Order: sequence, then C-alpha cells, then structure tokens
Amino acid sequence: MRPSDLALLRTPGTATVSPDGATAVVAVTRLDLEADEYRSQLWAVATDGGTPARPLTHGHRDSAPRFSPDGRWLAFLGAESGGRPQLHVLPTGGGEARRLTDHPLGAGAPIWSPDSRRIAYTCRVPDEGRYGTAEGVDAAAEPPRLITTLKYRADDLGFTTDRRQHVFVLDLPEDDDDDAIQPPTPVQVTSGDHDDSDVAWHPAGTELVFVSARHAHADRDLVSDVYAIRPDGSHLRRVTESRSAVSAPTYDPDDVEGRTLYLAAQPDLGPDGLDFVGRNTTLCRVSAAGGFPEPLLDPEWHDLGHDFGRVVVADGAAFVAVQKQGAVELLRVPLTGGDPEPLVDGPFTVSGVAVGGRVVVATVGHDRSAGELLAITPGRRRLLTGFGAQLQATGRLHRMREKTATAPDGYPVHGWITTPAGPGPHPVLLTVHGGPFAQYGWTLFDETQAYVEAGYAVLQCNPRGSSGYGQEHGRAVKHRMGELDADDVVAFLDEALQEPDLDDARVGVMGGSYGGFMTTLLIGRTQRFAAAISERAFNDPVSFVGSSDIGFFFADQYVGTDAERITAQSPMAGAHRITTPTMVVHSEEDWRCPLEQGTRLFVELKRRGVPTELLLFPGEGHELSRSGRPSHRRARLEHVLRWWGRWLPTSQNTSSAALPAGSGAEQTAPAEPLAVAATRVR
Repeated sequence: MRPSDLALLRTPGTATVSPDGATAVVAVTRLDLEADEYRSQLWAVATDGGTPARPLTHGHRDSAPRFSPDGRWLAFLGAESGGRPQLHVLPTGGGEARRLTDHPLGAGAPIWSPDSRRIAYTCRVPDEGRYGTAEGVDAAAEPPRLITTLKYRADDLGFTTDRRQHVFVLDLPEDDDDDAIQPPTPVQVTSGDHDDSDVAWHPAGTELVFVSARHAHADRDLVSDVYAIRPDGSHLRRVTESRSAVSAPTYDPDDVEGRTLYLAAQPDLGPDGLDFVGRNTTLCRVSAAGGFPEPLLDPEWHDLGHDFGRVVVADGAAFVAVQKQGAVELLRVPLTGGDPEPLVDGPFTVSGVAVGGRVVVATVGHDRSAGELLAITPGRRRLLTGFGAQLQATGRLHRMREKTATAPDGYPVHGWITTPAGPGPHPVLLTVHGGPFAQYGWTLFDETQAYVEAGYAVLQCNPRGSSGYGQEHGRAVKHRMGELDADDVVAFLDEALQEPDLDDARVGVMGGSYGGFMTTLLIGRTQRFAAAISERAFNDPVSFVGSSDIGFFFADQYVGTDAERITAQSPMAGAHRITTPTMVVHSEEDWRCPLEQGTRLFVELKRRGVPTELLLFPGEGHELSRSGRPSHRRARLEHVLRWWGRWLPTSQNTSSAALPAGSGAEQTAPAEPLAVAATRVR
C-alpha cells in the first residue's frame, strides 16, 4: 500500500437490518484526497446475497442508518460539505429523503421508538453566544471561560462545559405532510450541567434510558450510571447505583414490560471510582427498577473494548463483539444463561453487528479489507460485499503472520510479522501500539501496509498492558510502566530477528501515544536502533497531569504518585541519554497527549545535537493518524517514509524520494539533519 492508496480504502460502519431480514443498509466511508475531506454514502445489500450491494444515497456524508421497527422508514444522519450532521428520514417504499433537524452543532445517531412515530437522539447544546450562535462574533472575541471543574474538555472535541450533550425526541412528520410544511420541533428531554449519551427506548415507548454522570463526585471519578426519564422530560430516576462505568443500555424488545436492561460495563472501578487500568468492559444486565450491573460474561476474559458501540438484543440473546488475542469475535449470549456461542471467530475483527428478521449482519475486517458485511443465519454464513476489492487489486497488500516469543520471565508475547515480497534480509520496523490497554490484531492497518510496501519488515506485538488477554495481563503494568511491557517488546524483537529474512543490523522503532512512550523510553536505554519516531507520546507523567484532558487521573493510576517511582517510569527523565536520530510527530490541538509532551523531547534532542525533526500538524488532535484530514494522513505517511528512507533506506524508499507539493517538505532542508517540518492515550 502506498500513501496515495488511502483513497482506495472503503470502511463500512455498523449496518441496520430491515425488520423482515431481507435488506441491510450500511454507511461506507472513503477519503477524498483531492477535496481533502471524508465522503460516505449509504449502501443497500440483500442479505440473501442474491444481488450485489448498491449505493442508496448520494449525499456528501451520510451515516448512522437505522430502519424503523415497522420497516417504512430509514433514518440516518446527513451532512453537507463543511456542515454538521442532521437527522433525515427516507421512505423505504420510494421517495426523497427529508431533513428533520437543524442543530447548530449537529445531531446524534437516530433511535426509533417502538411505534415508529418518534426518534430519540442526543446532541450538544451550545451556551448562548458560543460556537457561532452569536452572529458576527468571532470565536476569539467570545467572553472568557471560567473553569471550575476537572472535566472541562475532551480531545477531538474541545471544551465541553459550555456545550453539554442532552437527549432530544422528535415526532415524525405525518404521512401526508409535504416538504413545504415545517417538520415538528424537537423536544429537549434532559438538561443540566451534565453530558447525556447512549439513549434507548422502553419497549412500550413510555420511557427513555440514557447514560450520565450526575452523582455527587462525578467530576472526580470515572463512574457513570443509567438513568430513566419519560419522553416529556418528567420522572427522572437513577437506575444503576454502583462504582461502574456503563454504556450502551438497551432492552429486550420482546419483553414489553421492560423488566431488564442489558448494557456494557466495567463492573467495579474501586472505592474511588478511578481504578480503570486493565479493566475489561463486559456484557451485564440490571433490573430496570434499579440495582447493580450483573455480568453475563466473565469480566476477567470477555472484553467489549472501551469504545464499544452498542449492545444488540434480539431473539432471546445479546450479540456482542469481544477482544481475544488480536481478534475481535462475535458472540451470541443467551439471555436465559448458558455458554456464549461464537458466530465469528478466527483471524477477524468484528466492528459492528445488527439483527433483523432473525438474520445477523456483522461488519468484519481482516488484514486485506477494512470491513465487509457478513450475513449469519442458522448453519450458514454469507459474504455480502467486496468493499476491499479495489485496494486488493493493486497487489500492494501484505499478509500478517503470527509469532509468539518468550519474555525473560517465561511469559508468552504474542504478535505478528509482516514482510515485503522478495528475498531478504529486510530492514525492520518495530512498532508499538497505543493504549496501553489496546491491541494490535487482524485488521487492515494502513500504516503497516505502507511500510511493508516500502520494503520494511514490520513487527507488532501485544505486550503486557495490552487488552484481549485477560485483566491480569492488562493490569500487569500498573505502577510498573516500562518494566514488564518493555521486556516483552524487546523479547519479541530479539526472537523475530532470529529469522533469516530480517536484518538484525538495521532496525528502527516507532509508536504513537503509549507507543510513543515506549519508543522514547527504549531509545533512552539503548543505542541499538538506527532511528526512531516518537509520535503523540506520553513522555512526562508529571506535566501530563495538568495538561491532558485525562491527566487528572490517568498518570496517577498508571505510574502512581511516588516521586521516585514516577521518575523511574518517565521517558523524559531518561531523554538526556538519547543519541538515536528521532523524529517527533505531534498535532497542534492534541489534548490527550498535549503538544508540550512532544516539543520538550524535540528541544532536549535539538539542544544536544541529536539528529531530530519536529513534524507538527495544525488543526489536528490525537486521532490524526486514524481520522485526521485526508491530506494530513497522507502527508504523515509520506514524511514517515522519508525519515526511514534517510536512516534505513531500501530500494523502494530512499531519502532522495521527492515529497509532493503541500506535504510540508518545502519547509525542510533535505541536507540539514536538524530541521523542523510543518505540515489520541491511544
């Protein structure tokens, strides 16, 4: 894969399935490199595989489709170029889509009421005079913000206390309304100085549930709860009362009395509500009348992931995707008890699931596709799409190969090797993932593919601290970062380098966020690497506390509060020993690992004459490499390859390779090793 091949990526979201199970609709996103923006359209897919997938909408950025329970409507979010997403409905019997909302900061994903006459959703409500609501007032001229809380901003979003997220309900227009009639006005159901999310309907349509943190110490812990409220905003009540972080509540649609809620939860965050390190998010249930979340899966081993979307309940079972040793499997969990049934397992990553008419449709990726739709019925699985075919046809994708190494204490370290075509030995790039409670695995990772196509063997592993291997594995690094995890990473590298097609004398190291932490830490301990790239790194736990959006709890929980132990785990404390040529990559608006975490490393190296560059991306946050502007994602890959072409040249990638105009290369003097080029923790 080349940087320009980003334009060939097709990434499907979570599908929706019609009530009769015949049709799935999914949003497919692509990068438009020429326009420098993302585009997405809805595609309709027959679940029997009888007809190929076809575009259903041609909007600029359509997403989050959802069939109404009666099958007559398809609700979705549509955004114009440069605009915010707004709710639309499309009649499934034919006709044009109709826009229903005009929220200044956009609307959230639609959730249908059981009678198909109302839609619930969440959206952010700006304070008066902020975020463009005061006509003619530039954002820089708005009044000052008075901050009195620890939680006041979020990476890739910005300030939150002056644009709280609340629940809304919108009545569907009457069937005989035409486009000239103004659609009904949305009703704001929740209010207050809280953020509300993950809304769902009671099966009888009499109540809504949502997730919020409204307890007394909500500003100082990570606990959240399920609340219930009537659609008119009355009778607010708290459903869960525990030390849990909850998300994605839903009812069994077949239980019209709505006696039980199913949800994702980290069941116990400890007495202070902050003990999140290595805690799995698992499937739970709770009485709708109130109570404590009760796990339906083993919290030690079944992890839905910290960014899990929603629990799907249908046909007497819950359907969830769980992380497992680099894969993400789809499980069917009987509501009445019994062992979970794997519906998708093996070397795949399930990123979404929907059910309709007893047909399960999963979004499934692997190392040669960012995602395809798979229809699952008893005894049969059908591949429905070929969204990855265009990229596969280039011949520039490379297969991953599993490997398990042994750490010094005998612990197994699981990972992958991806090598170029042709004979070796190939120069090696050791890459470290973010998190640290995350995992590498069976996905189409654009970065790995770009590096391998340029002639590098890429090593990826899941050291202790990663997710997908049980909570003990994830919690092994608590107050011990850079110890067992560093041993694991180095052990995987050493064992991989025993293979004859890998060049053990030409090795580079790189990573972002926690991976940047590990990169900076390792090059402060050894000179074995030819060069390094430390990106959006967690470099200094001390300054991180006051600068990161998660700083008030993350560093204390991971590295502790003992000053001597903090220093022992701090990459910046050892930066004075670094002599390895190092590129520092950061985003100017990164609030997860703030800019100072990168600039301080750059200045330390620059002052001592270590070959270094600082690559800065304006307007970007922590998610640059995953969801930044398409032009920035391409430029980032090009600069990374330029750096490796200088210090680890290959026949496909040398320092003389020219960068396209606009990449920021015009600001870098090629012959000068100490140049600055301008152009989330995970």
